[in-house]
Amino acid sequence: MKRFLCMALAVLMLAGVAALAEAPTPTQENGVITADEWAALYPDVVASYHMNDENTYRVSYLEEDPFLVNIYEGYGFAKDYTSAIGHTYTLQDVAKTERPHPLANCITCKTPDFTKLVNDLGESVYSMPFDEVYAQMRQSISCYNCHANEADVPQVTHSYVIKAIGGEVLDGIKPAVAVCGQCHIEYYFNSETKATSMPYSTVEGMTAEAILAYYDSMGFYDWEQPSTGTKLLKTQHPEFETYLSAGSIHNMMGLTCADCHMPKEKNADGQIYASHCLQSPLQNESLLAYCAACHKDTDMKDKVAAIQSEITAREKEVGEKLSAFKTRLADAVASGAYTEEQLDALRAAHRSAQWYWDYCYVENSEGAHNATVSRNCLNTAEKILTEAEALFQI
Repeated sequence: MKRFLCMALAVLMLAGVAALAEAPTPTQENGVITADEWAALYPDVVASYHMNDENTYRVSYLEEDPFLVNIYEGYGFAKDYTSAIGHTYTLQDVAKTERPHPLANCITCKTPDFTKLVNDLGESVYSMPFDEVYAQMRQSISCYNCHANEADVPQVTHSYVIKAIGGEVLDGIKPAVAVCGQCHIEYYFNSETKATSMPYSTVEGMTAEAILAYYDSMGFYDWEQPSTGTKLLKTQHPEFETYLSAGSIHNMMGLTCADCHMPKEKNADGQIYASHCLQSPLQNESLLAYCAACHKDTDMKDKVAAIQSEITAREKEVGEKLSAFKTRLADAVASGAYTEEQLDALRAAHRSAQWYWDYCYVENSEGAHNATVSRNCLNTAEKILTEAEALFQI
């Protein structure tokens, strides 16, 4: 099942343990306390964190869905689109990808060392050469990302999140959602500063419609496709926005990412702690039991599998239609039979349809986080494509 293990929500909450008066002395020059330095104080939590090392399953989405090569033509994702393998491998993943990464902004969510570097030196870090900055990075995602250097206090550490939705907006989002959302979001690189940026400033702005309008208003695009001339957007991984959007039942009930992805475990002494082995709730009996508090005797594995099968099938169906539309548009451009005004009308439909389709495709729950958003995005993409067919000359 696509993107389950590799993208389980990243909340490293050292919960279920008593606060300690004094944190370990960091050995890294940048002052970031590593997971292993916390181990003496929180052995069970750190041991569970290292269980993420066992997550080595990979899938090539280009092989799984060959139409992606056509859809992403002209962009790095047409060359390499392979699943990440978990939070303890993020540095290896970003170095290994065949997608171009000339600047350091590609490291944004891969290591607390980069987060600290930006917090210390400012946005200029984003535009530094990738190789120069990568050489300074020492650890993949770890405790600092979600706690700074305070073990029992969840904290948003990424400055771009605070800049975009700090203050009352961020205060209104539960910490165990916000610390995950700071990485599991839709973002873009500012055209001038190359800084990682967020396309909204309110919760109301966290919808596919509002974000597309934001990008349209500023004329932003990730790449201009060679064969079509369409200025396209590449959605990232909008779990945060999808979860907080209308239709999210679990959010309305006040549940957090940690509730569903970090099981409570009991150590040999009978103490309860939050496991940092990040999992799908379908893969852990403790989490399934937690689900049963509301879902009662519902077979959750069957229920979620049905949603995910539905959404995955629709992703493929609409994806094939998008690919066919893109090919037809490329042929129209090459034919010389269309005016630029006619082509621009087709390109506008192409841009919007791809945005809505991609918004669902790259959201890692396959509809489980918010099936309403997933269905709406796919239906909208299909509607745009169907209506735009009339713009082609017979």
